[in-house]
Amino acid sequence: MARRSVLARLLLVAALIAVCSIAATAWLSTQLTKASIAREQGRELAADNRIYATLLGYAAGHRDWSEVDGYLDALLREHPGRRVVLVTRDGRTIADLGGAGGQLPATAAAVVDPLAVDPVLVPDAPADRIDERVLGPFRTPIGFRDREDRTGSLFCLRLVRKEQARLDCREDDLPFDTAADFAALLDLEDLVNACLARRSLPPVDLDPDYTPAGKQSGVPPPDEPAVAACVTASRKEQLTPYVAAPALLYLTTPAGPPTTAISLSGNEWQVVGAAAAVLLAAVGAAAFAGARITRPLRALTAAADHLSSGGDLPPVPVRGQDEIAVLTRAFNTMVASRAQLEQARKALVGDVAHELRTPLSTIRGWLEAAEDGVSDLDPALVALLLEEALVLQHVVDDLQDLAVADAGALRLTVEPVPVAALLDQVRAAHEARAAQAGVAVSVSADPALVVPADAVRLRQVLDNLVANAVRYVPAGGSVTVGAVAEDGHVLITVADTGAGIAPEDLPHVFDRFWRADRSRSRSTGGSGLGLAIVRKLVEAHGGTVDVTSTTGVGTTFHVRLPELR
Repeated sequence: MARRSVLARLLLVAALIAVCSIAATAWLSTQLTKASIAREQGRELAADNRIYATLLGYAAGHRDWSEVDGYLDALLREHPGRRVVLVTRDGRTIADLGGAGGQLPATAAAVVDPLAVDPVLVPDAPADRIDERVLGPFRTPIGFRDREDRTGSLFCLRLVRKEQARLDCREDDLPFDTAADFAALLDLEDLVNACLARRSLPPVDLDPDYTPAGKQSGVPPPDEPAVAACVTASRKEQLTPYVAAPALLYLTTPAGPPTTAISLSGNEWQVVGAAAAVLLAAVGAAAFAGARITRPLRALTAAADHLSSGGDLPPVPVRGQDEIAVLTRAFNTMVASRAQLEQARKALVGDVAHELRTPLSTIRGWLEAAEDGVSDLDPALVALLLEEALVLQHVVDDLQDLAVADAGALRLTVEPVPVAALLDQVRAAHEARAAQAGVAVSVSADPALVVPADAVRLRQVLDNLVANAVRYVPAGGSVTVGAVAEDGHVLITVADTGAGIAPEDLPHVFDRFWRADRSRSRSTGGSGLGLAIVRKLVEAHGGTVDVTSTTGVGTTFHVRLPELR
């Protein structure tokens, strides 16, 4: 629905600008804060890491913490006021150097354990997290050993240890460090195989780089993850007696406020660039949204100007489903209605002029003849002039009734009206004229039917319908007026056996000044306003009127009025 609402789009643009501004502000604040914190804490973090690395190196080369104070003195002299505290896992203080004492932080900064190096503090720590400086019973660092035994001595010693053979492995001919490494490796192998046995896995042989023998040739052990886990656990078990026990490291910095505040120094162009980018984005978004919104408004303005100058106007294109599209549709509907009203006005003026021209011409002609002495102003001429004056009065009265109905000022005196009695009155009023035309008029209605209506106006409706029917029914025909109850309404029908109305003429029956006879002669029709008045009067009573007709059979008018309950 966002694309269908101008308000939603405006809110979306405003929210987009606000989000961009907030994001830019947050990004600038974050960058400046990071830079300031980095400047403030750079040296302290570097010192903390150096202290951790120093203690880790000490623990890797010593069996206890008894000589750690000397290692830290030089570092603490470079950072006066810093406090370093080492505590065992059971809470015993190993060392407390620097600072002024006091309560320790709630959480230790790190755990100093060369057999479980923190990869966060030491990014290049080995995968098994065992410090490579820890040798234990080995003599050669792992980085300087051959990955495989190329002398065959290790294989020989392994067979001897397993008592599978009595061989002379010429161990005395090996370098001292190599012999010690082989012995330590075989001890580690025993620990690993014991671990594997607890897991119900077969034993393995290890190469000098602690990998299972045969892996270098591309033959992995049956359960490689379990073997790797056992190797790591066994190495830690083998090396534990050779390193200092794990200790919790607590570090505190000198107390007091920060030495410097966050500053924009050095970031002026960054701030200016971000502000300019946000400004350009806001202006661009506002311009784009404004153009999309004002384009149809400009089209409507141009159309309204053109319409005010009196020109014809094609429909304004409608784009989208938003409020402006709804406004455009309403404008197009208004223009179309205005054009229809203008055509109706012109037609009405022509029709009124036509209806008034004939009687006025007749009256003027006879008066001029009497004035010139061509004709005598005898009673016959006076009667003719009176008849034409009555025609004029009838047209004027009909126009007045329509004007009052159109203005919604039609006053009705509503009262219960018995339908059967009303139909009898209508038959009596038209019976004589119908008899002269050779037309039979009959009525039928339930005496219990009563409608709330203005009796005079309802009589006017029925008089118009019956008069029209009598006028168009040839001699020997009939007009039937009936009334029945139907779904809470009273349906009054006026049916005749005349020539009927052509299907293409039915939609125009209730139009003003419309006659079935295209010659517009009053001899075949009245003023042309009777049925228009009928529709207005019926609608004023809250009812409806419609017509059905079959050419050559007849026409039936249906008037539906609410029934009195």
